[in-house]
Amino acid sequence: MEEIIKINQNEQGEAQVSARELYHALQVSKNTRFSRWFETNSKQLIEGEDFTGVLASTVVNNGAVQQLQDYSLTVDAVKQIALMSGTEKGKQVRMYFIQVEKAWNSPDQIMARALTIAQMKLDHKDNLIAEMKPKALFADAVSASQTSILVGELAKLLKQNGIDTGANRLFTWLRENGYLIRRKGTDYNMPTQKSMEMGLFEIKEHNHINSNGVNVTTKTPKVTGKGQQYFINKFLQVA
Repeated sequence: MEEIIKINQNEQGEAQVSARELYHALQVSKNTRFSRWFETNSKQLIEGEDFTGVLASTVVNNGAVQQLQDYSLTVDAVKQIALMSGTEKGKQVRMYFIQVEKAWNSPDQIMARALTIAQMKLDHKDNLIAEMKPKALFADAVSASQTSILVGELAKLLKQNGIDTGANRLFTWLRENGYLIRRKGTDYNMPTQKSMEMGLFEIKEHNHINSNGVNVTTKTPKVTGKGQQYFINKFLQVA
């Protein structure tokens, strides 16, 4: 059977036809613009059931790509519009789609489309798995870590795995979201009570003698293994 109009297939395996291609196939008078023709012929159609709006692209004389309004029609809608045209060409188009519909609904064609759709879904699933695998391996590796790390080191890990951040921005984010103390003072950048109770941080103390012979104690917040897992999951979900 010679193809009169190209037939597309949506994700559900249903036949769809471009309204613009139908407009040209019916050889509508050049005096009738596509928009006016479709407005008239779609009055008895239901949007969302018989047709959906889509954008089509065409190349104009200067080589630029222009976006055009188009509509994706069901086979039943195509047959109805062809019938309403009342022309010999309309009759040919309608008869063509009656034959197309018969072939489309044959057991062999139904099976073929089902296999095609199944393969498309498998390909999509494989792409998602490939995309998520590095992040999953990263998160799993961190969950097994028992070593606490500095906030700056966590920022580097995140950066290496596609999260656009740095040490300063991560510190700012932790303060603004209530994980580190934001008020200026001796406790500035120390973990909040909430963070400590959640086990996200620990405080490492270091004692040393300064140049004046005074014993000085410094405190440094470090992200625990649990905290690393928590923040990585949180950032990966956002990303």
